[in-house]
Amino acid sequence: MAIAALLIYLVWALLAFGLRSLLQWRRTGDTGWRGTGLRPNTLQWWARLLFTGALLLGAAGPITDLAGLPLIEALEHPAARVTGLVVAVLGVLATLAAQTSMDASWRIGVDEHERTTLVTSGPFALARNPIFTAMIATALGLAAMVPNPVSLFALALTVLAIELQVRAVEEPYLRRLHGTAYTTYAAHVGRFLPTLGRLPTPPN
Repeated sequence: MAIAALLIYLVWALLAFGLRSLLQWRRTGDTGWRGTGLRPNTLQWWARLLFTGALLLGAAGPITDLAGLPLIEALEHPAARVTGLVVAVLGVLATLAAQTSMDASWRIGVDEHERTTLVTSGPFALARNPIFTAMIATALGLAAMVPNPVSLFALALTVLAIELQVRAVEEPYLRRLHGTAYTTYAAHVGRFLPTLGRLPTPPN
């Protein structure tokens, strides 16, 4: 199962970051990457650092399993591994679908001086951050496939990095950029799931 997990991870990373960036560049002349040259110790810098660490550990989980790192016995079960496989594959597909639905507005990171369209249709009608939801699902599935300490730490770090990026970087940016349009949208659509993490309804 470790080999399958590693292959899923590599395909996900290649498609979600490499191929998506290439398609964005061919369509718009812009790779969509933002946040290069971040000032150290800013919130976005920490979120980027944590997410980079999570990506590295995501690959290290199945690799350390192949190298002989023991699994956590309480989490090792054939049904859990098969379920993890299904969740990981669905997470990869959902990541790509959500990225595609953003069209030209797709970005990795935030440029405070950039103005993009607020996307609220497709998967974004169900959750405000469906790409991140799908990434967490992928990490969860991979951790279930290879339940060793490295994979579980990668999952925890992924969630922490995403929470920091969304709550401390992207949501304040979108409030400033889109004002009432965003707060009204956020009052009706959950942060990662349809009904969870909705913001208070803005006053009339």
